[in-house]
Order: sequence, then structure tokens, then C-alpha cells
Amino acid sequence: MKKRKIIASILILIALILGAIFFSEIVFPIGLEGYFKTEYYGQFGPLAICVELLIAGFYLFTGHPKTNFTMALFGFTVVLDFILNLVGLITTGLPFYALIIFLCCAVFAFWLSFSNAFGTGRISFVGAFGSFVMGIIVELFFNYL
Repeated sequence: MKKRKIIASILILIALILGAIFFSEIVFPIGLEGYFKTEYYGQFGPLAICVELLIAGFYLFTGHPKTNFTMALFGFTVVLDFILNLVGLITTGLPFYALIIFLCCAVFAFWLSFSNAFGTGRISFVGAFGSFVMGIIVELFFNYL
């Protein structure tokens, strides 16, 4: 129980620090027409990944039954961001340091979610597939809005 809360606190802290950095880099348009451009909404992608990690960390902290689903969702979103950027289908909004940090967290999140390390409920095939599909939707939404 103590390990779970320490790990969850670390994940929450990473999400809050990187989220604050990404939020401070958001450029808000002056005119009304700037809010209708894809460049404006694309800059919220890294912040959405931080929110996913924050929710997954909070669920892990409380021992919520949906912890493994949200951990898998975060992991798939980060890995898909990396792979689609590597292939050239999207341009990631994540800086290199954040991508490395998120990839390390994603590997750890996959291990937590698929091994059920803290007994928060095994993830089913449908849940894993659903988190994969939702990860694709998040990535495509912030890159091809």
C-alpha cells in the first residue's frame, strides 16, 4: 500500500510539473479567428497527456478499479505519439525531454496495468483494446483536428 501511494505520488508530481510547463507555453490568440485554427488546438496535446497521467496517478493513489485502464490509456497515447512521430505521420508537440520522461512512465504504466501489480483489478482484452483505440483518438484529435 505504501509503495503504491509513493509511486502514484511520483506520477502525479511528474504530471503536475510537466503540465505547468506545457500550460505556460500555450499561446492564446488575440483575435477571435485564432481560436478556429488547428495550430491553437494542437498545442493542447501535451497538456492532455499530462491530464491522462494525472488521472492515472490519482486512480493509483486511491486504488480505483479503473486504474489499469487509465494506465494503459496513458501508455498507449504516449507510445502512439512516439511511433507516429517516428514514422512521420504526425509532428509531436512534446519536447524531447518530456518525450523521454513520458516514455519511461509509459513503460512503467504498461507494466502496472498488464501485471496488475497492486491488485486494482485485471484489465480485460476489451479494456486494453478500448484504451488503445482511445489513445489513437486522442493522438489524431490533437494532430488532425
